Amino acid sequence: MGTSLTALFAFMSAAVGCAVLTWVLMPLLARYALARPNARSSHKIPTPQGAGIAVIAATLVVTTLALGTTTPALLALLPLFAAAIIIAIVGAIDDIRPIPVLPRFALQALCVGAVVLTLPSDEQIIPVLPLWLERAALLIGGLWFVNLVNFMDGLDWMTVAEGVPVTAALVVFGLLGALTLSPMLLAAALGGALLGFAPFNRPGAAKVFLGDVGSLPIGLLLGWCLLQLAVQGHVAAALLLPLYYLADSTLTLLRRMIRREPFWLAHRSHFYQRATDNGFPVREVVGLVLLTNLALALLAGVSIALNSIAADGVLLAVGAAVVAALLMRFARRKA
Repeated sequence: MGTSLTALFAFMSAAVGCAVLTWVLMPLLARYALARPNARSSHKIPTPQGAGIAVIAATLVVTTLALGTTTPALLALLPLFAAAIIIAIVGAIDDIRPIPVLPRFALQALCVGAVVLTLPSDEQIIPVLPLWLERAALLIGGLWFVNLVNFMDGLDWMTVAEGVPVTAALVVFGLLGALTLSPMLLAAALGGALLGFAPFNRPGAAKVFLGDVGSLPIGLLLGWCLLQLAVQGHVAAALLLPLYYLADSTLTLLRRMIRREPFWLAHRSHFYQRATDNGFPVREVVGLVLLTNLALALLAGVSIALNSIAADGVLLAVGAAVVAALLMRFARRKA
């Protein structure tokens, strides 16, 4: 089977598998994992959460089948898969009965650390840096990325609007030779699984949420795929693809820290949350996020095509301007 057909198989199989598994799990989630509205919620009625189980299961199983169960490429992914499963279990427990911040954070750090420490020694983004220093930075960055995806998963379709364009771009880059096979197939499966989840999470009619069991491991898997893109020498593209999520979550965190607010607690001060408070319908918010991500994916593709440090600087500046325009629009009351 050719690479493009394998990627298509991964995408379609994960979409169908996730949709079927979500439908099967719905009664169980409604009974044991009901998310009740509170002051920080964006939903108005009790809604089951935990469909991330289906997303992660479909992603990992389909990626395994696409790569082959005995290939060296799959064996190299075992630490990542194990970490994703453990983080998903921690998230599932937290969905049902909240875990204190420090133990939860420590378990996440152990999982991210295991992935970082098992990276091949020749996989380095900035070769002039000492390996230990880059690995330490990757640990911090990976831990932040895992959590920021969780923080940003606060509206129906939000993670779909982020994850599908990013994974689709990664697949295209892989088919064009800018990304190796393993992350490309993982991205195809993850994008397909998110698309299979989407019909159950429609704005205004959501039947189920991802839950921490989904958003946390999605952050880990997506972050690893972006890391592989950066290792291939496409650092600017790896930054451009998730730039909206990075900007919204990081600026919100810094603002809360400056105000000496308990930033580790749930809140409603992200830009996308402020947008709904300012009168933006949920569909418009996620639609604007989707369009922004498509623009960022285009800029990332141009960065890879030009392969120029000077061009990367310009493209990053353009991407930052696009994201800043969206954040400012969300921060203002809708006319």
